[in-house]
Amino acid sequence: MNKDQVKGRVEEAKGKIKETTGRVTGNPDMQDRGTVEKVAGKVQKNIGDVKEKVEDEMDDDMEDRR
Repeated sequence: MNKDQVKGRVEEAKGKIKETTGRVTGNPDMQDRGTVEKVAGKVQKNIGDVKEKVEDEMDDDMEDRR
């Protein structure tokens, strides 16, 4: 697991909390900020997933060349 995956998951969780808090308290601004943060976290996590997959493929490729 790389740092983008970890940071993305943290941001996604924080966004979910803000989104839920905004919904419960009737604060649409907080709910919207939470939704944006949650989506940004998912994007960052997905970037980390792609980076990890590329690194794994490169490692496999290097092993095949030996």
